[in-house]
Amino acid sequence: MKKKLVNIFTNNTNISLDTKTELTKKLIDKGYAVTGEFSKDAELIICIGGDGALLKTIHSCDFPECPVIGVNTGHLGFFQEVRPEDLDRFISDYENNQYSIQELNTVMATITTKDGHEYNHVGLNEIVIQGRPSYTVHLYISIDDMPIEKFSGDGILIATPAGSTAYNYSLGGSIVDPRIKLLQVTPIAPMNTTAYRSFTSSLLLPAELSLGVVPEKQYENRMAIINDGIETIYTDVTDIKVKMSDTSVKLLRLKDYDFWNKVKTKFL
Repeated sequence: MKKKLVNIFTNNTNISLDTKTELTKKLIDKGYAVTGEFSKDAELIICIGGDGALLKTIHSCDFPECPVIGVNTGHLGFFQEVRPEDLDRFISDYENNQYSIQELNTVMATITTKDGHEYNHVGLNEIVIQGRPSYTVHLYISIDDMPIEKFSGDGILIATPAGSTAYNYSLGGSIVDPRIKLLQVTPIAPMNTTAYRSFTSSLLLPAELSLGVVPEKQYENRMAIINDGIETIYTDVTDIKVKMSDTSVKLLRLKDYDFWNKVKTKFL
């Protein structure tokens, strides 16, 4: 009989590596095969670290189809579900199907350049659009091709509900229950003067609408697209379309998981 396969990834801190060693032994003793390399045959991916490590794992595995669960050896650990001291309880709950799957939507930006090429970037938390460092960026914003504003400021962030508690929250955006399908557009240091008029609060878009962004050609020849902290620089950008992606991430949640209780314990 073929052993059930589990992938384990860590952020390589001492506590994470120690936890990986302990967890690997416990899983092998239970009859699992364990590897630190991504395999499409894996039934579960375990990420040991903080939220950043989990995001890195999801991207390195190209948004895997199997569930992902985090063991928190980092700081906030909002995505993470298991504490290192609770490994036995986690394994028991997993084997007894005492868990649920939380399916999280992602956001995708399609960048079109002057030569007609298109480039796609997907984020679980957010897409950030900025210009040159220390310079104001000027962006024409539309919603489903309807012009809305000419934004001036440091940039804009488009967050998923999953990402609403991350950078979006630091910018003054709203916390959104992940059971609601929407995108949140949050300004970064918007300018609102007699010369420049920009929205200073977040916009909430239903999942079926897309956001259009056109850089002002007079000023913008360098654009930074940042998806979950991964920065890509483009020149001669003519158009950016941001929409909810068809890709999703499945987080494994234990039986006592509650989103708003986690918000309370992590933020209050």
